[in-house]
This record gives sequence, C-alpha cells and structure tokens, in this order.
Amino acid sequence: MASMRLLAIIAILVQGLVNGDSHELPSFDPELAVAKVWEVAEGKVGPDVKVFNVVDFGAKPDGTTISTINFIRAFKAACNHNGRAMLVIPEGNFLLGSMLLSGPCTFQPPLMVQFNGNLLPQGSTSTAENADWITFINFNGLFISGKGTINGLGEKEAWKAVCDGFRRKAANLKLIKLNDVLISGITSVNAKGFHMMISVCNNFVITNVNISAPDESPNTDGIHMSKTNKVRISNSTIGTGDDCVSMIHGTTNVTIENVKCGPGHGFSIGSLGHYDAEFDVFGITVRNCSLAYTENGARIKTYRNESPSKASGIIFQDLTMDHVKNPILIDQEYATIPGSVDSKVLISDVEFSNIRGTTISKIAVVLACSQSFPCKGITLKDIHLEYTGDPDHNEDTPFSSNCTNVKVNYIGEQLPPPCA
Repeated sequence: MASMRLLAIIAILVQGLVNGDSHELPSFDPELAVAKVWEVAEGKVGPDVKVFNVVDFGAKPDGTTISTINFIRAFKAACNHNGRAMLVIPEGNFLLGSMLLSGPCTFQPPLMVQFNGNLLPQGSTSTAENADWITFINFNGLFISGKGTINGLGEKEAWKAVCDGFRRKAANLKLIKLNDVLISGITSVNAKGFHMMISVCNNFVITNVNISAPDESPNTDGIHMSKTNKVRISNSTIGTGDDCVSMIHGTTNVTIENVKCGPGHGFSIGSLGHYDAEFDVFGITVRNCSLAYTENGARIKTYRNESPSKASGIIFQDLTMDHVKNPILIDQEYATIPGSVDSKVLISDVEFSNIRGTTISKIAVVLACSQSFPCKGITLKDIHLEYTGDPDHNEDTPFSSNCTNVKVNYIGEQLPPPCA
C-alpha cells in the first residue's frame, strides 16, 4: 500500500511539472521529488511496476563485452510496455557504443531509470566525432537516479584529436524532445564533448549531479541547453574544460542555484548570434553559486552577425568568486561571422547583484556591448571584488571596469570602481 501511495505522489509531481507557471519552477518540491524517486530507484515499487533489467536482456557487467544492443532491447521493451515501467542498470562495468533510445512510447509516465552501473565507451574513438553516445529522444516522462557513472574516456583519444572547424565531439548524454525530466545523483566524467546536451525539451530538473573533466579538456561543457523551457539545476558540482553551464538560443525560464563551478569557463549565456534566425533567450537566473579558478564568472557572449535576436530578463545574484579571471563579462565581440561588422543581439534587463570574492584580472568588470544594438537596462548592485593576481603584472594598470556602448545603473558598493 505504501508503494502504491509513493507512485501516486510521483504521478502528482509529474502533473506539477506540466502545470508549472511559465516564470517559476513548476509547483512541486524538487527535493521531495528526488527523495521519492530515489526510493523507487532502489526497488521500492509496487507490483504494478514492471522491471526491465538490462542484464536480463543479455547485457554483461564485465567491462569487456559490448552490450549496446542489449541496452536498446531493454529500453524498447520498457518503452512499449502498457503500464508503469522501470529500466534497471545494475552495478558493474558496461561497454557501450552509440545508443539512440527513442520514443514514442506507451508506458505510463514517467519511465523510471535505476542507474547504478558504470558505463564505458566501446573503443577509444568510436564515438569521438559525429554520433553522440547515449541519446534519449521523443517521449514524455523520464526520471533517472542512482549512483551510476557515465565515463566518456575523452582523455584516451578524443581530446587529442585536431578540431575540424566547429564540429563538436560526442556528448555523454543527449536529451532531445523530452518533457518532464528529473535527473539526480549520477556522475558524468571525461566526456569527449558535452557532458549533458539538452535541446527542444520542457520541464527539466537536474539536482545532486557531479560533472568532472580537467580544465585542459576542450569543449567539455557541463550542461549545454538550447530551445528548452523551464529548467532548474541545483545542488551540483561541475568542473570542466569549458562552460559549467551554457545556454544558447531558445533557452527560457531557467534557474541555476547552489552549484559549484570550477574549473571551467563559468556560467555562460551564449554564444548567441551564431546561427541565422535564432530564438530569443529570456528568464535566466543564476543565484547562490560559487566559482573557483574559472576563466569566467557570469558571462553573456555573442557573435558579430547580421541575424537579430534578443537576450533579456537575466539575473546573476549572490555569486562567490575565487580567483576568477573575468568575474562579470558581457562580450559582444566574442567571434565574427564572415561579412558581419557588429552583433545584432540586443541584450537588455540584466542584473549583476551581490557578486563578491577575488579575481586575477586588473579589469574585473567588462561590458563590451554592440555598437549597433547597445545594451539596455544593465544594473550592477553591490559588487565587491578584490584583485589577487600577480602584484607586479600590469602594475601601472588600476583595478577598474571597462564599458562600451552601455549605460549602467549602479546601486550600492562598487569594487572595482564603476565605469566613468
């Protein structure tokens, strides 16, 4: 009876995700949701939940036997089940090639995934370039929880390969065209490319995850989002060779809180203006987070491009910086599309509030806005950053801010001093 009540609670949580307000997290307690999902993932489910264990479909947890087709068969069986379903990935080392786990599905949402295994890529370069590694696509309701690890082994070959233009390497976990997703407890290490790639999704909660790659690993964004609405990322640790979290075109209504970032390139909105006809970005809040020894802190970056778009309603609040190179940065000169002379991305209604700590740069605040579309409604409130870099480096350069094509609204303490 208790298990049946638990499943009923989860169904209510999913409904809360669907009915959430467009400007706030859906009306349910994420921590309560995670706790209940953990109970389910540990096997505390009622008799109406059918379990699909990958081992029962022939997967071998020995780290040497390729188990790709066995995982796909287990997923398809769960996907096509007419009722509640749970996919189980038990402890052990599973060797996997690229997998497309695709709907539409007939299970009663959500699909629960008990993930406690260690996933390893088949071969050193088989997923290094075009194919993403593990892709969930085109269904509603996915709860992944457990103590499992997705290990991309990017250090073996992928990071050493010469980049081919802008072609990215394989993501560890790709989530496309999904609604109502909760990911908790898992670890992603040494991805060849992005760790988590999220696109065309709605209602997403990521909490208590650990993402790790060394600072020299190229383009290993922790969580990368596009064309996705209603996301909360919380209580997680992300250290990579690129952005801890990156949000590009069409990302809306996102809250990031209590996340530790470092190493990496910080919390980035952009790059924007990279493609033609991009969707706008709005409703982004990053708060109560810490950054240590990162390239950037709170950053918005755009290309010089002829295609217009907008980024607005952005808040960076209560952030702690520890030896961050560029704590506060708007960079509308990040890169140039051939034939363009200026960025056509309009940045407006952005607040940097209560940002404190240390920086290794003499110019700690850089607001380099577009000449054609100057930034509007930029507020800096209660900024206290101290220089802790080499005292002999650029000793004649004062600790300062640099602003172009923007009028800034200053409130409260300002260190470094505001732009003249």
